[in-house]
This record gives sequence, structure tokens and C-alpha cells, in this order.
Amino acid sequence: MAKVELIMPKMGESIMEATILKWVKNVGDTVDLDETILEIATDKVDSEIPSPVAGKIIEVLYKEDDVVEVGKAIAIIATEGEEPAASPAIAEKPKPPKEEAPSAAKEIEKVEVPFVTEPIPSAATSLKPSDSTRFYSPLVKNIAKQENIAIAELDTIQGSGAKGRVTKRDILNYISTGKKASSNGNVSTVPTTQVVTAPIANAATTQTSSAAATTSSGNNEIVEMDRMRRLIADHMVMSKHTSPHVTSFVEADVTNLVNWRNSVKGEFLKNHGEKITFTPIFIEAVAKAIRDFPMVNVSVDGTKIIVKKDINVGMAAALPSGNLIVPVIKNADQLNLVGLTKKVNDLASRARENKLKPDDIQGGTFTLTNVGTFGNVMGTPIINQPQVAILAVGAIKKKPAVLETEHGDVIAIRHMMFLSLSYDHRVVDGFLGGSFLRKVADYLESFDIKQGF
Repeated sequence: MAKVELIMPKMGESIMEATILKWVKNVGDTVDLDETILEIATDKVDSEIPSPVAGKIIEVLYKEDDVVEVGKAIAIIATEGEEPAASPAIAEKPKPPKEEAPSAAKEIEKVEVPFVTEPIPSAATSLKPSDSTRFYSPLVKNIAKQENIAIAELDTIQGSGAKGRVTKRDILNYISTGKKASSNGNVSTVPTTQVVTAPIANAATTQTSSAAATTSSGNNEIVEMDRMRRLIADHMVMSKHTSPHVTSFVEADVTNLVNWRNSVKGEFLKNHGEKITFTPIFIEAVAKAIRDFPMVNVSVDGTKIIVKKDINVGMAAALPSGNLIVPVIKNADQLNLVGLTKKVNDLASRARENKLKPDDIQGGTFTLTNVGTFGNVMGTPIINQPQVAILAVGAIKKKPAVLETEHGDVIAIRHMMFLSLSYDHRVVDGFLGGSFLRKVADYLESFDIKQGF
């Protein structure tokens, strides 16, 4: 009987750990190939983990609500039948003495879940070794490395996780409150549970600190953040901490685009069975502009700029809970308007039904968010790490505008829309960010109203 380790899979770029939500199968249960064993959650999506083999679960290594590092074994499955016998030629050879008692570890085969495609980032071991026996997740270690926080200083941080584990929220709160060690090496010993001064970080303080803000009149209601909202909050704080944000704005005349859509939407639905919205048109313009300015389609690794050859555009979509998720349209520049429409409608529909798969939210290189959906005319979005830019499109409004004609300037009613681009000023300067944004607007303004579909 062979033993197989079930490994915590890597669910996406920058995902270093996942939380076990529920064990669907327990010790002693038999499982079929691809049958769901447990449910896990990351800051991106909840997912079911299938069995890589058929067999019986003989050991569960973590409990529900435990946070597990990517690449760690989470269960052991015993498979039916004998292990393959050695060939006669090999069997007749005497074994060296050191092989007479193989370790038990060598009898267990590691099998990863099918969609695990990336190795564990080296950031997990980037800090210098020390005598500390405390566990730190790769994400916490990576943040500590970027902030030059030594293991000795990490050991002083009070953790709110299981068994006192330091979570991403703990280390970000620690950094936000200015308790990081000074240049002379002294470590602050002020308790990290006090209320922090940064407005965003206040949302991530402990429940005790939040309760202290309740008034004696009893007119306030304390609502605990759900798990996804806490993860989103942490991700937003991390993004602002990582990237110096700059936002540029332009206003575009999209009258021709609006009139074209209004005139063809009935025929489009009849021919393709899909409702055409403005989103695929926006994504088409973004993909074209990225081809013109590929340096906005990058990520940063220390002092290295990683230029992405694929143009994978994420689009912010609302979940039934009210939280947002960002499904990704892969190779958006290779799809025509019909293909983009089908992709957009499919991802938006499955997002509303909470049926997105891990692959649907991985690999994004640029993000589009439509704040016009909420009636907002513009916004200053936060970059979706590890990307370096995010575009917000506002509500389309009728306005009086000056038009230049061969007979002189006239004032006419036009459909106008603001676009705003937030970008990482470490690698995207004002010229690049402004030029890219203007190019997106130019593509929208010059939309071909005679195109077929």
C-alpha cells in the first residue's frame, strides 16, 4: 500500500498561504480520484481541493481554520493495491547497507493537485537564519525582508493567529504604528494591540480595541468583518504600503461609441445570444493601448522590472456579499469584440453566482474597474498588486461640449466620460502613465462605428 501526500496548492500569483475552511472528508473515509476532500480560502477565492488519487485518508495534518503555507502536506492518503515490484535485474542486485532500512519518509509519495503549476517563491527563505523556532509564513517573511525587519525583531511582535502566529495583519499594523526598529538596532517593546493612528489600519485592529470605541448610549452596532472583507482590507493596506500611488485623469467624448451600441444591441443579442455592454469595448481599448505602451503591463521584483508578454485584463466584479473580486480575461488583445463580450458576460455571471474557479482570477497583468456602475463620475482606485496600474472608468453623462467644425466652433450635447489611471510611481512616471491614459481615451473616441460583428 502506497502513501500519498496531499499538498496545499498554489492558488495564484502572490498567494503564499491558504485557510482551511472545511474538511469534507475525514480520517478513515475513502475517496475517489478528483473527489473533493476539503475547502480552502485565500484572499482571492474559495476553492474545493480534489483528491489526486483514489484511496483512504489515513491522516489529516491540519484542523479547520488553520492557515497553511503553500507546498505543505495537509493530509496523507493510502492507495489501494501493491506498489510496483522492482524488475528482476534490479532485484537480484544486493542492496548497499545504507538502503536496508529506508526511512519512512521515502515511502510517502508527494502528489500535488492538478492546477498547481508554480514553485514556492524563494521569499520564504529570504531572511537570515536564527535560533528562533517560531513559525512565520512566507508572506510575513517577504514583508519583513522588504522592511528590513530581522527575525529577532519579528520575535517581539505579538501574533493574533493560531498559537500566537504572526499574521500579515499583525506585521502591517506593526509597521503602520511606527514600532519598527530604529536604525541603531533598538527594538520597541510597546504592545502592538493599541489603537493605531493610520485611518485604514484602524479597521484591522483587534476586536478588543474596536469594542473600546462603543459609546455608553448603546446606539452603535459592532459588525465583525467577514473573512473576505478582512483579507481585502489587508490587501489594500499592503498595496498602498508597497506602491507610491499617482492618479491621472482625462475626459473622453464617447458619443459615437454610445450611439453605436444603442443602435446594434438588439441585433447583437439576436446574432450572438449575448448582451453587449460597454465593458468589452473598454477592455478592447485597454488592450490596444497596452500594445502601444507595454511598460504599464509589468510587475516589480525588488529592483527588477518584469515585463509581461501576455495582456491579461482583470475586471472588478461584485459578489453577492457586496465584496469585489477580479476575474481575468486572458490574452485580451487576441479576442475580437464578440469574443470579449462572451468572456465578460461569462465571468460576470459566474462571479454573481459565486462559481468562479481559481484559474479565473489568476494571472492578471492590468485591472479595469467601472466606478460608473455606482453612478460615480470618477475614482482613484488602489493598484491590484503585483500589477503597477489600474484604470477606472466613470459614469457616462450628457454634457454641453465645444466641437470644432469646418464652419467654426459650436456647442453641442455630447456623451462624456472621465477615465482615471492609478499607477505605481516607482516604475511608471507621469509621462508614461499620462500618455497611456490618453491613448485609451483616443481609442474610445475614435471607435469605428462602421465595424461589423
